[in-house]
Amino acid sequence: MGLSHGLCGAMKAALRQTAGRIMPQKRGLTMGEGMVSGGFRERAVMDNHKRPGALFGSMALLRGDALLALKGVCMGAADVVPGVSGGTMAFILGIYERLIHAIRSFDSEALKMLLKGDFRGAADHVAWRFLLALGIGILTAIFSLARLLSWLLRDHPIFIWSFFFGLIVASVLVVGRRVSAWRPLLFVAFMGGLLGAYWLVGLVPVAPPDTPWYLFMSGAVAICAMILPGISGSFVLVLLGKYQTALDAVNECDVVVLGLLALGACVGLAAFSRLLGWLLDRYHDAMVAVLTGLMLGSLRKVWPWKEAAAQINSLPPEWNGEVLGALLLMMVGFMLVLGLDRLAVRSA
Repeated sequence: MGLSHGLCGAMKAALRQTAGRIMPQKRGLTMGEGMVSGGFRERAVMDNHKRPGALFGSMALLRGDALLALKGVCMGAADVVPGVSGGTMAFILGIYERLIHAIRSFDSEALKMLLKGDFRGAADHVAWRFLLALGIGILTAIFSLARLLSWLLRDHPIFIWSFFFGLIVASVLVVGRRVSAWRPLLFVAFMGGLLGAYWLVGLVPVAPPDTPWYLFMSGAVAICAMILPGISGSFVLVLLGKYQTALDAVNECDVVVLGLLALGACVGLAAFSRLLGWLLDRYHDAMVAVLTGLMLGSLRKVWPWKEAAAQINSLPPEWNGEVLGALLLMMVGFMLVLGLDRLAVRSA
């Protein structure tokens, strides 16, 4: 009898000891799950970085940043060429929706945190790491290609404008296909955009003003176009007569001009991008129809052959090798945009 009591006591003690070893693990697991689900995932990740294997996590973050920077290079290369949309490139690379959400993370909530001095909360609220890595890549491409494009525009204008012409003609087709169904009212909107752009481009002076307000406005309008798939921000700068100015400012590191363009771009992202997003959400087909008309009407600005004195569009004076090369470059630009659009559709 005493032996049986002794065995039972030993078994109970063993069970209690085993339960004591198991229960903390279960409680720790539950708390860990609660921490992650309750919004403490970042803290858990930071704690993990203190462990011996944290180096691998840091390397993974750096690889992700490097990949984002490379995608930014692709977007910057697209943005610097009129007719090629950085937004389309973002679609192809699979980061467009993430880019839009990252831009919109700079909202009133983030501003309130900054005004209260909660810099850590503001940093956690906005997607600064994503935008920083992407921005480094974009700026790298812009500063790398600006000198080449300036040389082409100065020494080979017919060839480069022919290439741009083909890019924009194809962009008209690509953007026009985004309209779900072309109804009579949409054709009216399209014609309004076309005639308005054709008339407006004719009014733009040969040498637009270099005043601060005009540079600021150019940056604000161009940045809104850069985030719309199919619409080129550089093309908007061409229409406003500030494309060459922007390229020269990049090549010469003109801090004043670049600062005004950048300040306008920041204001444009903060204000106009939300308005454009709202209009596209509410009146998508009408907005796309107007944009399509604007692009088609503005081809008047980028026609390669002009009379030198009055800058009036004209036909080539004679059929020669230069004309043949220009037509071939038009076809190359046309096919390039169609190919990028096909890749974007496949990625989507």
